[in-house]
Amino acid sequence: MKTRNILLASLLSCMTCLVTCSASMAGYVVGWGLNSTGQTTVPTGSDFVAIAAGNAHSLALRTDGSLVGWGVYTYGNTVVPAGNDFVAIAAGLDHSLALRSDGSLVGWGRNNYGQATVPAGNNFVAIAAGAWHNLALRSDGSLVGWGYNAFGQATVPAGNNFGTIAAGGFHSLALRSDGSLVGWGSNEEGQATVPAGNNFTAIAAGDTRSLALKSDGSLISWGHNGFVQTPVPAGNNFVAIAEGGGHSLALRSDGSLVSWGWNYYGQTTVPASSDFVAIAAGSWHNLAIQVPEPTTLTLLILGGISYFVATSRTHLRRRGT
Repeated sequence: MKTRNILLASLLSCMTCLVTCSASMAGYVVGWGLNSTGQTTVPTGSDFVAIAAGNAHSLALRTDGSLVGWGVYTYGNTVVPAGNDFVAIAAGLDHSLALRSDGSLVGWGRNNYGQATVPAGNNFVAIAAGAWHNLALRSDGSLVGWGYNAFGQATVPAGNNFGTIAAGGFHSLALRSDGSLVGWGSNEEGQATVPAGNNFTAIAAGDTRSLALKSDGSLISWGHNGFVQTPVPAGNNFVAIAEGGGHSLALRSDGSLVSWGWNYYGQTTVPASSDFVAIAAGSWHNLAIQVPEPTTLTLLILGGISYFVATSRTHLRRRGT
């Protein structure tokens, strides 16, 4: 069954923010693309450190650990839980997830397949939301999946050597600590057939497409190509990636953005600036965090998990580097 017209994709659909929740990464939220339900009408403020884009709703995490949601209200997916102890967020088709600082999960929004009913425990370190299924990474490196599972997308592989996760429409991806990839779930377009190699540092899953970032800063994509998502942009200066319903988005180390694929709603027409530090792709809209002054992003791989460190170029110049 193809449901390409309903999708989603999560942002940085693994660790939306764990270590990146720092003042140096805080900034304004910028949105573009389809705005039929206000999903790109972003909240005011310059204290945002993480973003997530769903089908027609958006989420953001503030430096104080609180959440804000906007866009479609149909299933209550923009009514965020109270509290200021959140460290990561993920947006599915019409449900949302958040990770608390104590390692526990909370879910809200549509729950027709149990996708908003989160597993118990407080040993989670990363989350990813697909159309109607979710993935979570435990502190021991093992995975758990739940929600819609018609294609096996929530039946996670065994092992405890995983460091990054991504949930797409009806497929899932994971990055092992050795830099290799594994994919499972729906594979009608080859989206779960991962490329060989152990030089990957980040992954993103869209509707029926997948995208990966290599250790040399270059990109590779596979799966459905109906909207010309391939070839990927040339270059080896990419530091973050996101997959949408029919488009792709990437962040360069100089803080600029590039997007390609379906552009019916202007979702691949990126803002012209070089001061972005985070990105998220929804079905037909995108979000980015823009800092007050340009930064340089450095990708660090610690324990198989990708982290980004933002360094002010102004600060570097003042230090004479």
